[in-house]
Amino acid sequence: MQIPAPTRQRPTIADVARAAGVSTTTVSHALNGKGYVDARTRERVKEAARVLGYRPSVRAQRLRTGEARTIALISSMPFEIAGGASRLGFLMEVAAVAAATALTRGLALVLVPPLMAGRLPLEQLDIDGAIVIEPTADDANVAHLQERGLPVVCLGRQPANDAVPYVDIHSSATAELLLRHLKDQGCRHIALLIGAQQRNSYIESRACYQTFCAEHGMQPIIAVADESGGEAAGQDACNALLRGHPQIDGLCALVDAFAVGAVQALLEARRQVPYDVRVVTRYDGTRARSCRPPLTAVDLHLDDVASQAVALLFDHLGGNRDARHCVVPSRPELVIRESSVAPAPSAV
Repeated sequence: MQIPAPTRQRPTIADVARAAGVSTTTVSHALNGKGYVDARTRERVKEAARVLGYRPSVRAQRLRTGEARTIALISSMPFEIAGGASRLGFLMEVAAVAAATALTRGLALVLVPPLMAGRLPLEQLDIDGAIVIEPTADDANVAHLQERGLPVVCLGRQPANDAVPYVDIHSSATAELLLRHLKDQGCRHIALLIGAQQRNSYIESRACYQTFCAEHGMQPIIAVADESGGEAAGQDACNALLRGHPQIDGLCALVDAFAVGAVQALLEARRQVPYDVRVVTRYDGTRARSCRPPLTAVDLHLDDVASQAVALLFDHLGGNRDARHCVVPSRPELVIRESSVAPAPSAV
């Protein structure tokens, strides 16, 4: 048996087959112990593989057996929103439960943080499927996963793409919960601040807000900010709102980074929170709790969301492609803090 000298290029199963004088199927059977291969041929194949430095592709083996072992959890939010003061809270809260749920199904979980967004690290990851958190309409990660033919599940529906299975995160119900709370606290001029990106949570919240305003005879006041600007973008958007609509007495800023920036803008404009303007946000994370004053937010029950997402992805990994979406049974719950409720006057 003549074996060519190893090259810098990674050897393939075809290289081993040529060196050993057998078929690629025989190489596969000889190396993984499946099928019948006589002892002498098996040793010849193993020797060829050793000399060439060939290592079987773990992913190829998994594809043949149909046994998935690694999935990825991807945040589509930019680092300016998901990182910084937020400390990747949303991603890590989902990841903690997703990892535990995945392990019970024999899966390992790989985190793809937002810092890597846009660089598509997925190209170098050996995964069998992925969960994408709140994708945009043109999300590059979802497109890449689909091009590779890998199962993908989204937390929140991807706009204009019903082909991707998703977990419904109650965006409309969350927006209505926040708006109704502001109205109950006496707000009559409520503004909505959302991201400029095309995410389903923004689309549903805008529609809910417009319906809410029509039902209660309020003038819709909507501002948008680019997520890449983080807290500064929220501050700028709030300043613009105050210039154009000084009568604002309530602000629903869906993104916690925007809400923190808005509070800073209000303080600099000498508008007290919550006395002059009451402020609420969506995600009850580190930013909401550490803001001064602390922000009223929503418990999204991310533990249930994560469990549902892993279960849905597992179905697709197992070949059940009929499951399209699921709804988290736990409804969002309001977490009331100082930013939206003025304390009762103390007795003299």
